[in-house]
Parts: sequence; structure tokens; C-alpha cells
Amino acid sequence: MPNIAPIHPYVVHMVIGLLIMGVAFRLISLSGKWSWMNPAATTLLLLGTAAAVVAVRSGTDAHGPVERVPGSRTAVTDHEDWGNRTQNIFLAVAALELIGLFIAADKRKLLRYGSAVVGLAGAYAVVETGEHGGALVYEYAGGVGLRTGNPEDVNRLLLAGMYHQALQDRKQGNPNDAALLINEMARRWPNDTAVRLMHIESLFRDSGNPTAALAALDSLKLSDDNVRMKRSLASLRADAFVAAGMKDSARAILEDLLKGQPANARLKARLDSLK
Repeated sequence: MPNIAPIHPYVVHMVIGLLIMGVAFRLISLSGKWSWMNPAATTLLLLGTAAAVVAVRSGTDAHGPVERVPGSRTAVTDHEDWGNRTQNIFLAVAALELIGLFIAADKRKLLRYGSAVVGLAGAYAVVETGEHGGALVYEYAGGVGLRTGNPEDVNRLLLAGMYHQALQDRKQGNPNDAALLINEMARRWPNDTAVRLMHIESLFRDSGNPTAALAALDSLKLSDDNVRMKRSLASLRADAFVAAGMKDSARAILEDLLKGQPANARLKARLDSLK
């Protein structure tokens, strides 16, 4: 059978929407006020259950590479267990709904109450499955590179991880560790302008070398129409001058920037701090 792991992110959102709405419609239908609620609830619950079966299958196809990520096995298992519970509960709900289609109308109400009660338990399982799936994605970076199969997905993950860790190291007072990570970023992505700017900032913020930062700024060449980037470079140069103790040079740059952005409160505050 084909590997359907790439469709898992799509199907799980269908499961959440269809099943939660299906349970809500079934509960509302018990009031007997809107007759159309009964077929609508049945349709949503059957479609949602079918989607849940596909979600479990696609998740099973995806779990191997994900659980091999160090530290992620428990998170994968928890998500998988809740996914299976959700599928099994709603298979029971679907059975009740289908039986209700083929029995006498006067006996359907009891089945609908049963569907609603079991469906509430299923809705809880849907929420728990989603919660554990979200933790797997956002806390363990599970699934990176699986959806598209593009190696660039993994490269972006590495870049993002190094970026966030460098900022955390800096915040925790570990500038040397931050500098090491940013230096590695600059080595791996030498043509990425954002990485180059971060590396320049790190030279004076983490490594205490504003002279090297100013030299790196001089080596950057930008097109004349890239106004926003030129402003960013000017602002970065001002910071490097401050780090080098050259406040007059920093003030001159900030005053020039302020002429083009007279309402910029942040620039005004920076300029005032140098007076």
C-alpha cells in the first residue's frame, strides 16, 4: 500500500472540524427543533470517522522517522494512542448512526442519545489527540521534512533552531555560546543576507569586536533601490559605533535616518539616549 504520511497534516484538521461539528449537531438535534440537524449530524459524523481512519493510517506511516528524533518517542506514542482512541470511539458512534438509518423512526431517538453521549467522549479524545499532536510539532519538531520530502525543510529547521538557541544563550548571559552558533550559521548560509546581518550584530554584541563588525558592514553591497535594507544596515552601523565608543558617529547616522522618518519614536529614543 502507498505511504500516505504526507497527507497527515491535511487530514487531521478535517477530522477535528468534522467530528467536533458532528457532535455539536447531534447534541442540538436532541432538542427536536430542527429536523435537518439529524441528517446533518449523521453526515458529519460519518465523514469525520472516515477521515479519522485515514488520519490514523497516515500517522502510522509517518511515525517511524519522527520517533527516531532523540527524546520524541514518548510524545509520538502519546499522540498515536490518543489517535487510536479517537478512531475507535467514533467507529462506535458511526455504527450507532448507521443502525439508526435502518430501524424504525420511533426507535431512533435512543440511538441518537447514545451517539451524543459516546460522541462527547470522542470529542474529548479529539481534543487530547490534537493537543498531543501540537506538542509533537511545536515542542519536538516532529514531521519536519516528511510532508514535501524537500531537504530544505530540514535546513530551515536547523537554521531556526540555531537562531532561537543563540537568542536564548544571549538572554541567559552566555554570549560565547551565542557567538559560536551564529558563526556556524554564517558558515552554513554565507549568502543569506539575514544571517550575515545577524553575524555582524553578534560580532559586537557577543564577541565584543565592533571593529570587525564595521569592516563586515563595509563589505556588504546592496542595490540602491533596497531602501529598507539600507536603513537596517545604517541602524546596525550605529549600534556598532556605540559599541566601539564612537557615539558621535552613531548620532550622525541616527540623525540622518530620522530625517527620512521624522515620526519614528524608536529612532528618537535611541538618539536621545546618546545625548
